[in-house]
Amino acid sequence: MTKDQKDNLFSLVKSLTKSEKRQFKLYVGRLGVNSDSKFLKLFNLLDKSKAYNEGAILKNGIVKKSQLANVKAHLYKQILISLKLNPSHQNVRLQIREQLDFASILYHKGLYKQSLKILDKAKELAIANEEKNSAFEIVELEKVIESQYITRSISTRADELAIQAKELSALNVIASKLSNLSLQLYSIILKTGYVRNEKEATILINYFNKRLPVTKNKKLGFREKLWLYKAHLWYSFLMQDFLNCYKYASKWVDLFYQNPSMINLNPVFFLKGNNYLLESIFFVRNKPKFVKKLEHFKATVNSPKFAKDENVATLIFLYSNFHNINQHFIDGSFEEGLELIPVIEKELIKFEDKIDPHHRLVFYYKFASLEFGAGNNKACIKHLDKIISNKTLSMREDLLCFSRVLNLVAHYEAGLDYHLETLLRSTYKFLIKMNELHEVQKEMIKFIRGLQDIYPQDLKNAFKKLHKTLVAFEDHPYERRAFLYLDIISWLESKIENKPVSEIINTKYLTKYAH
Repeated sequence: MTKDQKDNLFSLVKSLTKSEKRQFKLYVGRLGVNSDSKFLKLFNLLDKSKAYNEGAILKNGIVKKSQLANVKAHLYKQILISLKLNPSHQNVRLQIREQLDFASILYHKGLYKQSLKILDKAKELAIANEEKNSAFEIVELEKVIESQYITRSISTRADELAIQAKELSALNVIASKLSNLSLQLYSIILKTGYVRNEKEATILINYFNKRLPVTKNKKLGFREKLWLYKAHLWYSFLMQDFLNCYKYASKWVDLFYQNPSMINLNPVFFLKGNNYLLESIFFVRNKPKFVKKLEHFKATVNSPKFAKDENVATLIFLYSNFHNINQHFIDGSFEEGLELIPVIEKELIKFEDKIDPHHRLVFYYKFASLEFGAGNNKACIKHLDKIISNKTLSMREDLLCFSRVLNLVAHYEAGLDYHLETLLRSTYKFLIKMNELHEVQKEMIKFIRGLQDIYPQDLKNAFKKLHKTLVAFEDHPYERRAFLYLDIISWLESKIENKPVSEIINTKYLTKYAH
């Protein structure tokens, strides 16, 4: 089966809501000459099409092949202009940009006082909404007007603008350095996951400290604090310091609740902050706090006051469902969690063009882990195969590696041992290739390889021996990450005590939170 050809224009047309399509046609129809234009005919054809097919467009006779690229580019631009005019896409940033454009027009017409008046209001709006890059741009234009023309402004005007420009520039530099550091740390998380050894930890510590700008005694605003907390959060995640993850994720989320106007202005950052707050609570296995924060998060995003566009709706879907699943890992309620899988799979089709491969793989791993915890090993293998067959090795190498380890265990549990030796070899080779062979994985592979030589009556002792070996790694700063992906310890205890793994995890959870 061939994949549909992807086309940017087609994707844009298909992303439009009914009201946006209506707005576009009204926008185009404002000039009668457009009613029979090639770009409008192309729009109507793409709107009705289920897939992008260039041959069908040319066969329709709307445009010649030599014209198609230009007509498509023109249609793309007209749709964007129409969307910009749509009230649902109006926000403070666009308002500031619009005022700056108006001021520039007035300036070029020689109406300097009118231009300065608009700039002053736009600057107030920008500073109030932490749009300091725009505020700096406005100040620079104010300086141009004040330096070239006699506007009879107050005598201290030049000094005021110079000081304001300097302050905004300094804060913009801090925000830029912090955002760069934050992005670089995030890319490391996506590429390799947590630090794997002392050498990587030392490199990361030096990297972080070298690039972290000095913020002490600086008057930081919302934006600078946000990037500061984000940088510390990524660093803490990479170092597997989950208490500090919780500390900085809490600061991140609290920053929004202290500045409620920023929630709708920066909804993506608000959602991401909540996601990492929930993830850090999940890693410290505090279900009461986890459920409380998850319910608060859902109540906020489902409120009519919370503005949603397609991007925001996608993130709400991702984060809500990641954590809907995660809560079942904390107390071992896998059977209950299985009910989520078909619901999420159905929704994944709806968000197909908006969810990247990385997040899709995370869902598959969570599905597989739920099935494994519930004892459905063949279903677990089916979900893992979607990850293992992925050939994009540049993302989440840790996820790809642990999927193979879980795949080995699931094959053993399912009794599918007729090609276990081949599977062992391929897993071992892959882990070496990824430089991902840790002590926990070495012990697991060695154990599974040796199972064929163990008599049934000696099996329990073998499980006990491996359990004793692996428990020593539970609190190891770099080996413990293995247990974040797969609770091998609880699985071994389930084999030793002859109980379902869900029962073992639930007993641990109840013991921990028994009051």
